[in-house]
Amino acid sequence: MNWSEFFHMGGYAFYVWSAWGLTALVLLWQFIQPKRRNAKIRRLLKRQLARQQSLNDDTDL
Repeated sequence: MNWSEFFHMGGYAFYVWSAWGLTALVLLWQFIQPKRRNAKIRRLLKRQLARQQSLNDDTDL
């Protein structure tokens, strides 16, 4: 078996390689999405905390 036959996959290359590609994309998305969501939540919480602290500082005067 040579590389050409391996990549051709007996005529099923499109199906096989598209399945591999989609699987890789889904796995990558499953890794990236929670990190992005976590960063967004952290930004929102920091803004909310800063807003609350500035309100508390204003009422202390």
